[in-house]
Amino acid sequence: MSELLTAARPRLDGTFLERIGLGNIALVIFLVIYPAVASEFFIVQIGAYSLIWGMLALSLMILAGYGGMVSMAQISIAGVAGYTVAIFGMNHTGVHGFGWPFWILVPFAVLLAALVAGLIGLISNRTEGIYTIMITLAVATGFFYFTQQNYALFNGHSGFAGIEAPKFWGINWRAPVPFYYLCLGCAVLSYAAVLYASRSAYGLTLQAVRDNARRMRALGYDVTRHKVVAYFYSGLIAGLGGVLLVWFNGRISPGTIDVSAAINVLVIAVIGGMRHPIGPFLGAVVVVLIQTFAIDVVGAERYNTLIGLVFLLIVFASPDGILGLWEKAKLRAPREQVFQLDPLRAGVMSITNRRKRNI
Repeated sequence: MSELLTAARPRLDGTFLERIGLGNIALVIFLVIYPAVASEFFIVQIGAYSLIWGMLALSLMILAGYGGMVSMAQISIAGVAGYTVAIFGMNHTGVHGFGWPFWILVPFAVLLAALVAGLIGLISNRTEGIYTIMITLAVATGFFYFTQQNYALFNGHSGFAGIEAPKFWGINWRAPVPFYYLCLGCAVLSYAAVLYASRSAYGLTLQAVRDNARRMRALGYDVTRHKVVAYFYSGLIAGLGGVLLVWFNGRISPGTIDVSAAINVLVIAVIGGMRHPIGPFLGAVVVVLIQTFAIDVVGAERYNTLIGLVFLLIVFASPDGILGLWEKAKLRAPREQVFQLDPLRAGVMSITNRRKRNI
């Protein structure tokens, strides 16, 4: 028995690599050194932009993947944070622009977006499935037309322009490399927070509510509160993504939060996969690359068709998106590789083979 335990006990470095994964380590190294090997266009228009949209899709993944609630209002929540930055910060439009310092403005904008998200969750909580999608889509559409027609608060169709990222520590955070690292830091923080929350008591309870809300309610859990809190948490990430988005564009208008943008968030999340927080970022890279270069291939009027075709192909091949394709590829790996991933089974095989050689 002691021989079996000794053979099955993994080494310290093996345990670390098994938990972290060589792929994850390689990905982190690549993301850190990416600005050193890419041009300014790829750093901002591909790298930073993908991270921003990945955060917006991640906020949807929290609701849909862990809570079973598909919300089409995530871009509206991001828009709340973006308009807050434009109204209470500085802009060149001459409308509002109260000049709040960024260290007060950004937390206020993110918190306001999260509160609005919680309110939307409270409204849509009594519905399920397609009805939740329709209610949140109605909220997104209503907010779009409200911002377009309201000039006293949102400056109507023109919106706000000349919104600049902050400058502190002697760094212009809208410069290509600093802005990329700012987006990367926010994305990593959001990713780690979602991953940690999914394994916490609340995250496991939320997933149980997704699987069988009636049983969880019978066990004494407050299902409504868990769902509303999930909307609040998703609003924090969507709000942070909205702040980065308005700094990226340097402006915000109703076109930033229209229905097509709401659909893009859903498409990104589905393409990447909603079973793991990395999925939305994978989907964001795919969609941003298509949006950036499809104009040169199929023209400006047809690139949405190309995105739709890619979406259909991935969904038909794997309902779980790119992550599902990756899981299928791992299942096709040789059985020997599967055995190596199980230390106990590897120990048993090692002892068996040793005894055969002795015989």
